[in-house]
Amino acid sequence: MEFVVHLFDNPNASWVITGCLLLGLSSGVLGCFALFKKYSLMGDAVAHAALPGICLAYMLYGTKSIGLFMIGASLAGLLGALCIGQISAHTKIKPDTAMAVILTGFFGIGIVLLTKISQSGNASQSGLDAFLFGKAASLVGIDVQVISVVAFILLAVTFFLFKELKLLCFDPQFGKGIGLPMGALNTLLMLMIVLAVVIGLQAVGVVLMAAMLIIPSVAARYWTEKLNYMVILSGTFGALSGILGTILSALTPNLPTGPVIVLAATFMFFLSLLFAPERGLLAKLLRHLKLRKKIVLENILQSLYDLSEKDYVKGKSPHTGYTIAQMKHLRPHHQTDIEKGLHDLRKQGLVVNTTESSKNNWSLSERGLQVAYSITLNDRLYEMLLMNQAQYGSIQVDQEKGRIQDQVSEQTLHELQGLLSDYNRKPQLIPQLAYKFDKKFRDYYEGAPSKGGDV
Repeated sequence: MEFVVHLFDNPNASWVITGCLLLGLSSGVLGCFALFKKYSLMGDAVAHAALPGICLAYMLYGTKSIGLFMIGASLAGLLGALCIGQISAHTKIKPDTAMAVILTGFFGIGIVLLTKISQSGNASQSGLDAFLFGKAASLVGIDVQVISVVAFILLAVTFFLFKELKLLCFDPQFGKGIGLPMGALNTLLMLMIVLAVVIGLQAVGVVLMAAMLIIPSVAARYWTEKLNYMVILSGTFGALSGILGTILSALTPNLPTGPVIVLAATFMFFLSLLFAPERGLLAKLLRHLKLRKKIVLENILQSLYDLSEKDYVKGKSPHTGYTIAQMKHLRPHHQTDIEKGLHDLRKQGLVVNTTESSKNNWSLSERGLQVAYSITLNDRLYEMLLMNQAQYGSIQVDQEKGRIQDQVSEQTLHELQGLLSDYNRKPQLIPQLAYKFDKKFRDYYEGAPSKGGDV
């Protein structure tokens, strides 16, 4: 901790941290629009296309000048972006193929020029090697001032044109219809991406700059569905990556700052991938396990209902109890899942052991019969809908969102009830009404069933 405090007290380290913070912030914000506009590879192509511009600026000026380097990189990057757009628009070549052609072509030119400069014997003074893999430690006051000005302009333009850029990403035809110059906005977005890439070349390098544009935005996408929140999160992730990467690089001698910044952003991406509340893998796993458990419990209740109904129709007692093998025969599940399901259902008071000496005979309790009846009725109504697609194909229902009875009209429900009788699928074992106002039952199965033949 003391080292970190000392790091912030060091003027050179403060310049580097500030520069990387602003670089991550502006790249993260613009990366959201690049992601939705499917320009994910554009940053990579522009970064590689910028290298010839830097080399030519050095060859023309003869010494290192960050201002000229940025002008050269911007012009070359913009030329690369325009070439990609023109090739995609006027040929049958797809955009990703055009990006690959421009990326490799411009980068090849850049490497040739870089080799030529290195053979001139003046390579050590040029500092051009830093632009390949980045050298954040070489940032000085004037570099950070340039980065600050460009980053501020990019953020300000994004703030004032947020709605227009949002339309450009999601509905450019509507934007064109209301009179917005979508072509000019697209060119502006590409120019902003070029500028965001160019200001990061010295810190992160040509090879890795695309990562700063895309990784924070992809990580932010896992946390929210709204673009405005995503832009804020992406900018925050980018800024934190810049700070964290710089500090970690300073803690370890000879560790390059640019790649560490990218690794910090990648770490945040994997955190988002694993732990994001809706889209994260852990959340998906928990939802899957919860759904699987719900299906097992409902299938057990339905199996017990079907067995009880069959005995009831034959005039036998529906409370004699049934084995796990009989349940598996109707709806196959793993033995362990059924045993765990029966244990959970017994704790909820929905099933009971009918034989004290054996744990394998189970029947529905009175409350369990109500729940099983509701599930069975809902399932058989859905079955009627599927069997009569020609008549009810236009009706959209989702079993996961609730009962069929609540998603169709009274007329349709009446017709479906008639079909249940016609196909001899109407549930015969009717539960008592004693639990209609049972709070525990209502908590388990939302709302006392009262519609469509439900008790």
